[in-house]
Amino acid sequence: MSAKKVAKKAAKKKAAAGEQLIHLVFGGELEDVSDVTFKDLGKLDVVGFYPNYAEAQRAWLSKARDTIDNAQMRYFIVHLHRLLDPGK
Repeated sequence: MSAKKVAKKAAKKKAAAGEQLIHLVFGGELEDVSDVTFKDLGKLDVVGFYPNYAEAQRAWLSKARDTIDNAQMRYFIVHLHRLLDPGK
């Protein structure tokens, strides 16, 4: 099993045990849909911080659906727990 799969499996086990695996959901309008350069960083929409991926994904999906008519608008999920502790 690869190191990435082992880390992912360990993260799922910790999440099941109730440990917070913090995720950030944010988005904004892109200059070009083929790149991830935002038109205006001052207008980024920080949706919120979530204790696990499932909750973050629900928030992301809701915002993505709300902005479906704007092809330049994109929302992202950032695994903050991986930045804070790369072993998670």
